[in-house]
Amino acid sequence: MSRTLGKIVAVGVITLLILSANEVFAQDGDTYVIRGATIHTVSSEPVKNGTIILRGGRIVAIGQNVDIPSGAQTIDGTGKHVYPGMIDAFSQLGLTEIGSVAATNDATEMGRFNPHLNAHTAIHPASEHIPVARANGITHTLAAPGGSGSGITGQATLVHLDGWTVEEMEIEKSAAMVMTWPSLATRGGRFGGFGGGGGRRSFDEVKRRFDEQVEEMDDWLVAAQHYKQAMDAGSTRLGRDLQLENLTRVLDRGMKVIIRANGHREIESAIEFAGKWNLDIVIAGASGARKVIDLLAEKSVAVILGPVQRLPSNQDDPYDDPNTLPGLLADAGVEIAFATFGSSDSRTLPYEAANSVSWGLAKDDAFEAITLGPARILGVADRLGSLEVGKVGNVIVTDGDPLEITTNIEHVFVRGVPSDLDNKHNRLWEEYKNRPLKAKAVTTT
Repeated sequence: MSRTLGKIVAVGVITLLILSANEVFAQDGDTYVIRGATIHTVSSEPVKNGTIILRGGRIVAIGQNVDIPSGAQTIDGTGKHVYPGMIDAFSQLGLTEIGSVAATNDATEMGRFNPHLNAHTAIHPASEHIPVARANGITHTLAAPGGSGSGITGQATLVHLDGWTVEEMEIEKSAAMVMTWPSLATRGGRFGGFGGGGGRRSFDEVKRRFDEQVEEMDDWLVAAQHYKQAMDAGSTRLGRDLQLENLTRVLDRGMKVIIRANGHREIESAIEFAGKWNLDIVIAGASGARKVIDLLAEKSVAVILGPVQRLPSNQDDPYDDPNTLPGLLADAGVEIAFATFGSSDSRTLPYEAANSVSWGLAKDDAFEAITLGPARILGVADRLGSLEVGKVGNVIVTDGDPLEITTNIEHVFVRGVPSDLDNKHNRLWEEYKNRPLKAKAVTTT
């Protein structure tokens, strides 16, 4: 089905799914209405002068002729725009606060193989970065563990960016297993070694170490497979092994596996490994994906792209490589999502997507890559990523296009409830804007 035809069909579906007032409002809970706005559903054509109704944490009606129930809390959306909340598809929100202060960082555990560990246990709901991101329209994220070098870094958690506890924020506790693929880089920094990180090594030396690390990954999957076979057979001779028990979940495409890999040879190796073990993989980072676009498309491997507002990764890369890569991937039929891979900069997510629009990525595709695209990649498109009846009420109200830095986010709803837009950035702005003026020096003659 073509994209245009799909949108036309979806418009019809939205119209048919508008529920009667009695059916919609029979539940308990507050009802919120945004009326008179342009509603950008992402999954279908925009609804002009439309109304969207939220109740019980869900979207219960969208359309131009929707009955507004008495007692509903209403926002006048005249001249405004309504969009689904944005998804940072790979971040460390809630896991790190101040990068240079170790005590405030809980994204990385000791050891290279931690399939049993889950970011869920480390998320700090009171992080100052969360309300900053939320105030710019980011309503949910995949909080992912980091790691030192190649290995299995642990399980990532998909969360709403609002809630007193991580249990309140939780969407999917174990949304994906994260692996960091070995690197074939022979130098520590970009552009002839500048940019930090050690000297040059011979390719033979690097390749030998790379092969050893891939074999180590393979050994872990072999052990997990044997462990599963023994447990399925009812063996009582083996003690419980939490590492292998959790790693068995990725076998036979049982859990999404996000593999962090950048160079094209690393991506090829990761895809080959996934094929051998029948893993359901996503490539994260993928700065060298330009050379393997056809392979990614052929194998239907989705890509989570890191920040594009950066220099090329290698001295031989085109100067515009980070900017043009998203459009090339999308044009080839590769599912893409944008992510910040950080914490303090998660608020800049829409501008990473926007930057690629100037370099060939269609504007609709850019916004989809921070909403419905990551929802599909993470397997939650039935609940998140677009404005459709029955989906979770993660909604933002703006005075313009959220990809434009001049646009203001005026309202944010998470799980159908208004979220507080106050944050540290606003507080500091008000504090310093209202600072006392320095008294003028008094001169005497």
